[in-house]
Amino acid sequence: MSKSTRKIRAIYLDFASSALSASSNPGAIHELGLKEKNKLENARATVANVLGAHSNEIIFTSGATESNNLSIFGLVRNFKKPHIVTTNIEHASVLEVCKYLERTKQAEVTYVAVEKNGIIDPKKIKKALQPNTILVSVMYANNEIGTIQPIREIAKEIRHFNKNMQKKIFFHTDAVQAVNYLPINIAHLGVDLMSINSAKIYGPKGVGILYVKKNTPLSPIMFGGSQEFGLRPGTENVILAVELAKALQIAGKMKEGEVKRLTKLRNYFFKKLSKPAFDIVINGDLQNRLPNNINITIPNIPSDLLVIELSARGIMASAKSACKAGDGKASYVIKAINEEIKETDGSLRFSLGRQTTKADIDHTIKALSEILTKLKKWYN
Repeated sequence: MSKSTRKIRAIYLDFASSALSASSNPGAIHELGLKEKNKLENARATVANVLGAHSNEIIFTSGATESNNLSIFGLVRNFKKPHIVTTNIEHASVLEVCKYLERTKQAEVTYVAVEKNGIIDPKKIKKALQPNTILVSVMYANNEIGTIQPIREIAKEIRHFNKNMQKKIFFHTDAVQAVNYLPINIAHLGVDLMSINSAKIYGPKGVGILYVKKNTPLSPIMFGGSQEFGLRPGTENVILAVELAKALQIAGKMKEGEVKRLTKLRNYFFKKLSKPAFDIVINGDLQNRLPNNINITIPNIPSDLLVIELSARGIMASAKSACKAGDGKASYVIKAINEEIKETDGSLRFSLGRQTTKADIDHTIKALSEILTKLKKWYN
């Protein structure tokens, strides 16, 4: 056998061994299964360490949509005639679950309106609490307008209510947009449930996390296995879990530097937006928002057209949440903070990231100015 043949065979055997290991079920008790189980549990321990949680409080899911569904459905199933408090700008994977529970008379829901700056008043959450309230769900940072919600203050109001009423209201937060830029230590936030999505922290798609505090009465919403402490049946995707854990660690190490860098770029973007002679409205609080978020409304020009025009110039913006991008309607988040918004008014969200530079912003401002100059002739 030649050296080249032996080398090729060695590579093939290495690949075959890796593939065999990766395809092994972490629930199996043979050697390869145990190796995969160890990888999974090490990833779980890494996530728990970053969050300041215990390993048995970390559930791997397919993403934040599943995590949000499991949080709400899984809790509601343990109570009779439960009441839920949430806000009117939550992600669709929270709002649509709540609306479904209302339609099917499985729960009563109060939707607390945010202020004009896109931030919820904790006192209004407190006012909405009832004797049969079992869950409050408020996202940490909004996915469209980037406003940061006062999670710690809301947690404090819930604790006071629980103490006075001698009961337990559970607190869930969708932290998907916050992980890269905000503190995510569980003790710091005071939440019982927290959803995280891998893709938003530069990890692989198709995997997420649900933190479930010990003694939170959660029931599975899918059946067929006892994986993930009985809450999420199905063979775990070990590779994705491992990569998610790595991404979470990297995000933590980069957080402080990226917050400073992106805040400067975001404010520079805002400054540039104020110069063009166009009627541009910045949506959401200018200070209490994510450092990477710019969301604007441009009256009388459709969002989809703006997105397409920008895309043709190599600029990838969005009109609203990708989950609602194709419904042809104005963003419900923008409507929540601006009652005068029309279906014909265009909204744009620009998300800055690890590769964004000042030159990218200058290019975007120039392109946007050219696009608006052209489109204003058609739509005014």
